[in-house]
Amino acid sequence: MGFVFSDQMLGTFVPIVVYWLYSGIYILLGSFENYRLHSKEDELEKNVVSKSTVVRGVLLQQTIQAVVAILLFKVTGNDGEVETAPKSWLTIIIQFIVAMLVLDTWQYFIHRYMHQNKFLYKHIHSHHHRLVVPFAFGALYNHPLEGLLLDTIGGALSFLVSGMSSRVSIFFFSFATIKTVDDHCGLWIPGNPFHVFFRNNSAYHDFHHQLYGIKK
Repeated sequence: MGFVFSDQMLGTFVPIVVYWLYSGIYILLGSFENYRLHSKEDELEKNVVSKSTVVRGVLLQQTIQAVVAILLFKVTGNDGEVETAPKSWLTIIIQFIVAMLVLDTWQYFIHRYMHQNKFLYKHIHSHHHRLVVPFAFGALYNHPLEGLLLDTIGGALSFLVSGMSSRVSIFFFSFATIKTVDDHCGLWIPGNPFHVFFRNNSAYHDFHHQLYGIKK
């Protein structure tokens, strides 16, 4: 008898796997200098946190996210095995749009306020800006409180408000993960669809992380 992964387990852990796999692709592409928004020397000299510290910080946040996801599936009654009743494509599209609006709106205003409030910026959000030259697997490097508030709670709200199933959440949170990694990759890849459809792309986010763009 084969082992079956539940949709809830996949919804919890697939976005984490996607994060590291997608980041790995960008790390490989970063070996081509013509794709980089900054040189490797700038990355080493300007960033004020080590990559090992970044990895530990990201793993901590992903652990918290996994625990919250498991609890959320339990509380909402989405902790069964594999869902069998498929939803219509229209329903899924609407849920995706609603979830995107909720998550983006939540993160925009929380992030903006953390830049406006000097105390929150100095003691919490500045952790993220220790990466003056962003790179892919540093996308989720935050102060633990910011990670909980911005990403974990924001993700939970988007899940609850949209009414998506645990199966749909696998794809939504994997997409959200790919987008945030892409924003922080520090590369400009020709033909990248995220650069076409989103103004808030890797170049925009790179500027935001620079010392002269840090308060924008």
